[in-house]
Amino acid sequence: MKREGKARRGRNDPQRPLRRTTRVYVGSRTARKAGKKRRLRRRPPLRLLVEATVSVHEIGRILSLNHPDPHSVLGIHPTSAGVIVRAYRPDAVSMKLLIEEKSRVRRVPMLKCHEWGFFEAALPRRKTLFRYRLEIERADGTRFSIRDPYAFLPTVGELDLYFLAEGRHERIYEKLGAHYRRVDNVRGVSFAVWAPNAAGVSVVGEWNDWDARYHVMRPLGASGIREIFIPDLKPGVLYKYEIRTREGDVFQKADPYARYAEHPPKRASCVFHSRYRFTDDDWMAARRKRDPLGTPMTIYEMHLGSWRRREEEGGRPLSYRELAPELGDYLSHLGFTHVELLPVMEYPFDGSWGYQVTGYFAPTSRYGDPDDFRFFIDHLHSRGIGVILDWVPAHFPKDGFALGRFDGTALYEHLDPRQGEHPDWNTFIFNYGRKEVQNFLFANALYWLKEFHADGLRIDAVASMLYLDYSRKPGEWVPNRYGGRENLDAVEFLKRLNEIAHERFPGAMMIAEESTAWPGVSRPTYLGGLGFTFKWNMGWMHDTLHYFHLDPIFRRYHHDNLTFGLVYAWNENFILPFSHDEVVHGKGSLLGKMPGDEWQKFANLRALYAYMWSHPGKKLLFMGNEFAQRREWRYYQALDWSLLDWAPHRGVFNLVRDLNRHYLASPELWERDNDPAGFQWIDTHGADTNTIAFRRISPSTGREMVVIGNFSPVVRHHYRIGLPRKGFYREILNTDSLYYGGSNVGNGGGIQAVESPSHGLPCSATLTLPPLATLWLEVPRDTR
Repeated sequence: MKREGKARRGRNDPQRPLRRTTRVYVGSRTARKAGKKRRLRRRPPLRLLVEATVSVHEIGRILSLNHPDPHSVLGIHPTSAGVIVRAYRPDAVSMKLLIEEKSRVRRVPMLKCHEWGFFEAALPRRKTLFRYRLEIERADGTRFSIRDPYAFLPTVGELDLYFLAEGRHERIYEKLGAHYRRVDNVRGVSFAVWAPNAAGVSVVGEWNDWDARYHVMRPLGASGIREIFIPDLKPGVLYKYEIRTREGDVFQKADPYARYAEHPPKRASCVFHSRYRFTDDDWMAARRKRDPLGTPMTIYEMHLGSWRRREEEGGRPLSYRELAPELGDYLSHLGFTHVELLPVMEYPFDGSWGYQVTGYFAPTSRYGDPDDFRFFIDHLHSRGIGVILDWVPAHFPKDGFALGRFDGTALYEHLDPRQGEHPDWNTFIFNYGRKEVQNFLFANALYWLKEFHADGLRIDAVASMLYLDYSRKPGEWVPNRYGGRENLDAVEFLKRLNEIAHERFPGAMMIAEESTAWPGVSRPTYLGGLGFTFKWNMGWMHDTLHYFHLDPIFRRYHHDNLTFGLVYAWNENFILPFSHDEVVHGKGSLLGKMPGDEWQKFANLRALYAYMWSHPGKKLLFMGNEFAQRREWRYYQALDWSLLDWAPHRGVFNLVRDLNRHYLASPELWERDNDPAGFQWIDTHGADTNTIAFRRISPSTGREMVVIGNFSPVVRHHYRIGLPRKGFYREILNTDSLYYGGSNVGNGGGIQAVESPSHGLPCSATLTLPPLATLWLEVPRDTR
């Protein structure tokens, strides 16, 4: 069915629009170029063909689509004079009322009160409501019958409206949006949208030829919610909301609560009804008992559309169902415990990577429907792999079909650009102080955890939420009520969000990408923290990459880049991230950041990875870095998988697999990540030799590991290191192994420690340090 470009209709055509309107998508590129347009208003002549039971004024408001409550006029109504049924169908030349009686269907002609399609039927002998259908005859002679959408009670109850106004309706997504449901034993689709400042709202779609006259929504009290139930409508139809503002503008918006959307660049929402049944009960039960802080976690960060592509099919990305087994096999082989997905919530612009969300409740249709995405997560759970989703409550784009100026006013955002617009990204900022906006975001976070069994949310750009002056010059921001720069509404929002998420979904993780020194980001709210489970350690990431970027001859002057992170390592529950942000925008790949010739670049990268995996904190690595991708990441291009045919790249790949394998089997590397009892420096004074050494400890098992890094291209013979006890120290891992592409300098599988104090420890040993390499040594168990 055509959606645009309808044929010109004659003056007497009953389907002719009541008035010509210019539809402008507020904030769209077209609107900005042309300027904001006003539609021409033309009220219909208030001349009736026959007398009706409602006033001419009421009928006029129905015909001009500006009646404040169309359900109060249309539909079925008991009166003292009997039952009245009224209908507005612009496409009808005649209508009959089909009354469902016990043994037959009674046909009652309806009077046409206005030439533009206002009908009514009076049944004076009827005193109670009854089931009926409307039989419609068009000008071309076609006839069909429908159930009247104005004959049904609201699908949003008083309690729903109350809790939404309070900001406490955690499952409001089950009421707002489009839902295939049964009402009064009739199947259909209910639509509900929050648009408190609109003069009128219609739901338009394929079934009504995108004509706003057919399904005008009713307001529910003073809540700002508009609602209608359309019987016999089925999942799969496309729709939008047509908003009519008090200033006379008309535009269409996608549904903020839509479960599914058209494939971009198309913008309509789609009615979706899930039929998927998860099979991950064992995974979910185990997750509820798991403490994320005391368990191993290595995260593979990825962008679904550019991981692998079907080059033989035009380079298309893999679907959710194609990705699931391939990714499951790949991550199982490498030993990653979790995958973190760049935002999968619907977004219009591929180049935003998903960080400019327009469909907060809809998995992007680029790779399949919502049930396909459920299968994706379910399958990974069956392989023992958790799924973390990037979530973006910090800002949203200005695309005219989305949330911005939703009902013609600043509804989800602040009106003042000093509070409501982000200067870096040219996006809107949510109004965190508004209860309905809080509820939208609370419910959205819980939706992904509940409906899709996500194991955690990584909240993007938290720093931009916390500070009112984030990326702003003096005079470009509004202080809080105490004159400070902290966004108090955002702080309270984040605290409450984390409290709800942890209470409702034990074991699920809330992860903050927060780049400042805000205290207590990952501390409980009852201790004054923000309540996140983890925080990305951006300071460690920047310091470490800066150190490894330097030529070894200059590293002696920056030795504190390696040691300073341990000063604050236990202030938060940290994740060590080498994320997508480090391999874009001219920064080069991780391999490209390393200094030296080809061999030295790979050696530096291998040493860096082993150092990272042994450092306190959970691990995150962006896709492609596991095999030393040479170029920057490109969202429109698959990874360079052919690099795995080259020995140096295959060596890095093998190393990452072995790092994960040893890490998972070594509780000393993860049991006390957030506790100084799990770490002890051995040697921090190796600036001139570019060396460090430390212990990782598991107090519960007594297991220990010694880690030694030599970040210079020089082989260091007879290097003496203090050790906790005598005995044989097995060399668990050596990044200079020939197997990983190194020069194969080592210690013959291990070293023997003797009772000779060094570095404050009772025993010591001498060993050979390979060039640009990290060693892991297993400490012998204390047999006393």
